[in-house]
Amino acid sequence: MPKVGMQDLRRRQLIEATVRTIEAHGFADATIARISQRAGLSSGIISHYFGGKNALLEATMRSLLTELQRETIARLRQARTPIARIEAILGASFAEAQFTPQVSSVWLSFYAQVQHSPELARLHRVYVQRLRSNLRDAFGQLLSPETAERAAEGMSSMIDGIWVRAALAQEPPDLRRAHGLADDYLRMALQYYAARERAGYGDHRAGATGTRNGD
Repeated sequence: MPKVGMQDLRRRQLIEATVRTIEAHGFADATIARISQRAGLSSGIISHYFGGKNALLEATMRSLLTELQRETIARLRQARTPIARIEAILGASFAEAQFTPQVSSVWLSFYAQVQHSPELARLHRVYVQRLRSNLRDAFGQLLSPETAERAAEGMSSMIDGIWVRAALAQEPPDLRRAHGLADDYLRMALQYYAARERAGYGDHRAGATGTRNGD
């Protein structure tokens, strides 16, 4: 009879080994043999717990997404204002734990494989929807619902863009600079959207001239 908690321990070992193997060899060369060797377990264990390499990558991404969500929730609980809530989301997105070479490698591999895996695509949608929802809720306390939606989309795009560029850089990522760029965008976006709303505009698409009331 297996020891209590052994299954969770083995799964954790394999996920951690997957992260280290992808960082060392890339996703394509992160073979089951290499992952199991790094974990100090037999190759058959991966099939037993996950069914194969793709399912193991999916489990690894779910684990990283869960850790990011925990970090975000912990920071949001300390935020007392709408802007502080947005800054909490930025802080979680650019936290040092999210920018280790190992974690960055897995995230980049995740993005590269999204188009080829329905399950990874689903996980990506969960991540995007969760990020936008958190941002939309915070922006919604400062702006109209329509404008908050647009601001959340722009902010989430900035977060992902800055993150990917930093992760791809040859030198270690400058977290303070990356976070600062996102924070600069936040300040400019709030000024811009607040000014537009004071002027009575609710549709900010290129060429739009309608007011919030549709006049």
